[in-house]
Amino acid sequence: MKNDFNAALGAALGAYVTAALFDRSGEAVFALGDGSVRFATGAGVEAHDGAVLCAAVHPKGPGLITGGDDGRLVWSQGSGAELLAEIKGRWIDAVATSAESGLIAFAAGRELHVRDSADAKFARQFTHERSVADVAFDAKGRRIAAATYGGAMLWYARIAEQKPVPLKWAGSHIALAFSPDGKYLMSSMQENQLHGWRLADSKDLKMGGYPAKVKSLVFFSKGLLLATSGAPGVVVWPFAGANGPMGKEAAEIGFDESALVARVAAAPDLSLIAAGLDDGRVWVCDVATSRMQTIKAEKGPAITALALSPKGDRVAWGDEEGGAGVAEVPAG
Repeated sequence: MKNDFNAALGAALGAYVTAALFDRSGEAVFALGDGSVRFATGAGVEAHDGAVLCAAVHPKGPGLITGGDDGRLVWSQGSGAELLAEIKGRWIDAVATSAESGLIAFAAGRELHVRDSADAKFARQFTHERSVADVAFDAKGRRIAAATYGGAMLWYARIAEQKPVPLKWAGSHIALAFSPDGKYLMSSMQENQLHGWRLADSKDLKMGGYPAKVKSLVFFSKGLLLATSGAPGVVVWPFAGANGPMGKEAAEIGFDESALVARVAAAPDLSLIAAGLDDGRVWVCDVATSRMQTIKAEKGPAITALALSPKGDRVAWGDEEGGAGVAEVPAG
């Protein structure tokens, strides 16, 4: 498959960009709505017969693991694609991986499936009353959270027979993030709000006031901060101290009343965040110094995928019409 991607100029990849990620080799990789996976260095793989619905970095090797509306879970590398699982008649629309445990979790309808990247025979399946919208591993890769209607369910990834720990909150939950210290689970909702739970006692964290749906959330600055989309600037919640964000107010960075932040990305150990806007622009900000830098100034289709490299030196993005790019973050 030919790939005309040019890291300096960007590219028109021809389909909705579902995900932009930096894989474990450091390469920028893009998963698309036409079922393909494109690598910034030039390779391209036809991974799915249909759209790519979700993607995650492989837990141990290069490339991406993607789920599609063809019911297939696929590992794409520059050299080709490998089928890891197939759930016939279902969409695989959520996937998460853990470098620490080597596990892969994915959702297909009401089922949460777990695979081991080091053991092709390992398989676990956990069933919910409602469809699973997202999955997330804790920092050690031992527990999995599944977002569904009415809250989230916590499972031990390797135990076959178990009862999950329910975290209840009315409404539809669509995206999840564990705090790196394992104390909190955060969830964005179909409504314009963010919700969370303190896992020690299941105490609810009610975090509303968003003008739009929170489609993207990420912990950064070694878990001390949580950044979210859904507002004219990046909303940043403080998680330092024994009670995390409880009783504290969020800050809003890069406020611009002419646009909404559609996607956020961060380097986990750094104070640097990236924002992709619904008017096509991309910027980065070091919250420690408040220094903002524009990465993509041209307006255009809404940003649908965004990634910041672990070292914070590169940004990759994609938009709803197939535009994509990779750029270096200016030093300083």
